Amino acid sequence: MNEKLSKSELTEILLNKGVADILPSRGFLEKELASGKTLTIYAGFDPTAPTLHIGHTIQLRKLRHFQDLGHKIIFLVGDFTARIGDPTDKGTARKQLTEKEIKVNLKQYKKQASKFIRFTGKHAAQIKFNNDWLGKMKFADVLALASNMTVDQMLKRDMFVRRMEEEKPIYIHEFMYPLMQGYDSVAMNVDGEVGGNDQLFNMMAGRTLLKQLKHKEKFVITTKLLEDNNGKKMGKSEGNMVSLIDTPEHMYGKIMSWTDGLIVPGFELCTDYTPSQIAVIADELAKGINPRDIKMRLAYEIVRSCTDEKSAQRAEEAFVKTFQKKESHESIHEIPANGRTLEAILIEESLTGSKSDLRRLVESKAVTNFETKEVITIEAVKKPAIAGVYKIGKSRIVRIG
Repeated sequence: MNEKLSKSELTEILLNKGVADILPSRGFLEKELASGKTLTIYAGFDPTAPTLHIGHTIQLRKLRHFQDLGHKIIFLVGDFTARIGDPTDKGTARKQLTEKEIKVNLKQYKKQASKFIRFTGKHAAQIKFNNDWLGKMKFADVLALASNMTVDQMLKRDMFVRRMEEEKPIYIHEFMYPLMQGYDSVAMNVDGEVGGNDQLFNMMAGRTLLKQLKHKEKFVITTKLLEDNNGKKMGKSEGNMVSLIDTPEHMYGKIMSWTDGLIVPGFELCTDYTPSQIAVIADELAKGINPRDIKMRLAYEIVRSCTDEKSAQRAEEAFVKTFQKKESHESIHEIPANGRTLEAILIEESLTGSKSDLRRLVESKAVTNFETKEVITIEAVKKPAIAGVYKIGKSRIVRIG
């Protein structure tokens, strides 16, 4: 357990910090925690990319809260479910991955997760792979499993409703994803599951299956999502994630490009700051302290937790050197994004003369993220602009937010 926190304090953090909802109820989970029995809780991570990102650390921190209280936690790698890909919030079917692609992607997952949960020592976390049970199921087993959920239940899912309204196809294998994820709970015989609130449907499928097949109540904790200024989840699919394989400098710069509205959520979801410490942060912002100074504190803390103290110090020093000193003599024009693409912003705000001028700048690698030095591609300029400071050509610097 965290030596600075008592069991009651840690329990309060577990139940409140970053939590969107607890099902079937908060009271149910409180009774489970007070029962004295060792609970088994898991979170699943599909290796659909070669790295975890800071959005995943929200669930990892919540798992650690359980671990610090002496419970059994499982880091589940969805090496089977990744073949299909979670359809959650997707307007079209996801690309199905090959077994080779999945093996390449998951190589660093345990090492990255070990920054937040313990795989050795007291109450060591277990790592499991759902191919161990899903890959062994026969077709008759799949049919038997499918008999536990109805088509009507599936069609009530928001994303499927949207697809039908837009006359987009829904594939049978996408219906199977919640069943497979739900069966993970049955196969591991867990007491609870942790996941982002966009995973509620999938997690509730597990609750339904566990109740029907093993007559067991499973609690579900949904966590808040880290969202960008356009309300989109910051993750692999949106291309705006802070990856755990980013260099500390790149990671720090990305966080510094966040809008000020992400400061308090960032401390709540991506750091170990306690609720009382976060309340102080919110109070400082309300009193007019420069948000950039507080955001630097946030960037430092996130980089430190994902890497180490020295790396965070170097990243901050690099930021001060390359950004703050330049800012003192560079004019930075502030532009609201208003949901526009980067291409639209640069043309409409007369930062480039035309689409062809912009293309030439992009192709010559003259459009970059000023803080992270990331080169902006043709594909990126046609997507809704991500908040940040951009350098256009040799001297034009703009902040888009």
